[in-house]
Amino acid sequence: MTRVALLISGGGSNMVALARDMTGDHPGRAKLVLSNVPQAGGLLKASALRIPTAVVDHRDHDGRLPFEAAINAELDSARIDLICLAGFMRILTPEFTHRWAGRILNIHPSLLPKYKGLHTHRRAIEAGDTEHGASVHMVTGDLDDGPVLGQAVLSVRADDTPATLAERVLPLEHRLYPAVLRRFLAGDTTPVTIDARD
Repeated sequence: MTRVALLISGGGSNMVALARDMTGDHPGRAKLVLSNVPQAGGLLKASALRIPTAVVDHRDHDGRLPFEAAINAELDSARIDLICLAGFMRILTPEFTHRWAGRILNIHPSLLPKYKGLHTHRRAIEAGDTEHGASVHMVTGDLDDGPVLGQAVLSVRADDTPATLAERVLPLEHRLYPAVLRRFLAGDTTPVTIDARD
């Protein structure tokens, strides 16, 4: 059974979707939810799901390397095999990603390679895109740049705002990430596609 850590910074809705799927015959189990934000709402949700939690506040550390060393200490203590970033709003160093190479996934709200980084919904609308969505990818030392393991696609509507587009993409993330993780842990890296276009 693969021991999975879920890293969050906020409400943890993708974390909840992943954790709820990791039951029964699933090859993984959520063994730790870690946040860099002590007040993150997802920590309470994790506790309600009976998943151990940890906080490593980046503000308590002098730089990214000491911060990541503290994260690694928590991951090692929980004997973690795989990391899923689920709204973890810190950029990880190449040293960290190298240590976890092949064992760290992320979900990003765009159709990668488009719109790496922040404000993806606004950028898609401003570019006049007719399609948008979310991607799950392997994490490498470059931001939002690893191999894509799955994408969910929807149509951008004429009246969409960044807020409405985000609201419509999020439920697709909740479907996509668990589907990718289940297949990945079974050794299948064939990209998953969810087509929710109008």
